Amino acid sequence: MKKYKCIIFDMDGTLTQTNQLIFESFNYIAEKYINKRLTPDEIIELFGPPEEECIENLIGSQYIEPAMNDYYRFYRAEHGRLAALYPGTKEILEFLKKRDVLLCLFTGKGRTTTDITLEEVGIGQYFDMTITGDDVDEFKPSGDGIRKIMQKFSLQSVDVLMVGDSVSDFSASRETGVDIASVVWDSYGKDDVLKLPSDYHFHDVNEFFVWLKTIYH
Repeated sequence: MKKYKCIIFDMDGTLTQTNQLIFESFNYIAEKYINKRLTPDEIIELFGPPEEECIENLIGSQYIEPAMNDYYRFYRAEHGRLAALYPGTKEILEFLKKRDVLLCLFTGKGRTTTDITLEEVGIGQYFDMTITGDDVDEFKPSGDGIRKIMQKFSLQSVDVLMVGDSVSDFSASRETGVDIASVVWDSYGKDDVLKLPSDYHFHDVNEFFVWLKTIYH
């Protein structure tokens, strides 16, 4: 089986159980600034750019600075209640790190919320490079972030596996020619993701870990 030199992980819904935290954080802002509560689907429709642009699209530019300060405070404060690592995630990262696999993160989140989550759940030290929505010229579903990682480490597409839970992760991988492992243990787009011709599909973290152990003995 193919041994990848580099594995690129998405964050929310892949490594971290943070989807509900994101929904509640957006609704905290929506209720405070426009007196409205959004459905998960309405929030997902905003996704693409990092949070600041999403929130500006939602409430307008007039209050964007205080709104973002409120968003970041809420987002950090509610990690203990609404966010966690999926069981087994840290073990996977440690396993791969010990086998000298390059580990990178490619998320559509902004830099501030990415750093908050990495700090709160304690996995930032595992990543050789972290690319956020603030670091790319084109947001997911563009593969710009994958290309930046490949350029940084002089990798070819055959060297890289993308691991993500969304259609946009699939699109980014296909655009760049890297293999994609689509994971659906907490995917808000599970039905759509399972229809995709991904290279691999995994339904729980342990299944994914068992597969990795067959590659990296």
